[in-house]
Amino acid sequence: MAVKIRLQRMGRKKSPFYHIIIADSRSPRDGRFIESIGSYDPTTIPATINLNKEKALDWLQKGAQPTDTLHKILSFKGVLYRKHLLRGVKKGIFDQDMADQKMVQWEDSHSNAIMDAKEKGRSGVKKKKTKKGAATTPAPSA
Repeated sequence: MAVKIRLQRMGRKKSPFYHIIIADSRSPRDGRFIESIGSYDPTTIPATINLNKEKALDWLQKGAQPTDTLHKILSFKGVLYRKHLLRGVKKGIFDQDMADQKMVQWEDSHSNAIMDAKEKGRSGVKKKKTKKGAATTPAPSA
């Protein structure tokens, strides 16, 4: 049985909302599933992602294949990096303490990058507003 981690579309027309589910690859998109591990709402700014990281990691280690969109979401949340570190521990490349330390470092740098991106986005909005205001003021006549 090939197991996939994928999105199940919910919500009404033109207002998508997705459940992150574990399902057999042969089942229909909105059909039967094995387990629900989170939700994804792309309509909010920024997109809202609720994910049970432990269950997602467990299913990845069991061999479940994420779809392309879910691969990006799992990478963004750090689940794939955690899987990578645990595989290194299993192979004996480094110990569990070092893996935990690397994960904490990644989370810190990731949260800083997100904050920087949010600030950059906010400053871009302010600049647009000031440009509109400058364009609407009449030029002084001489």
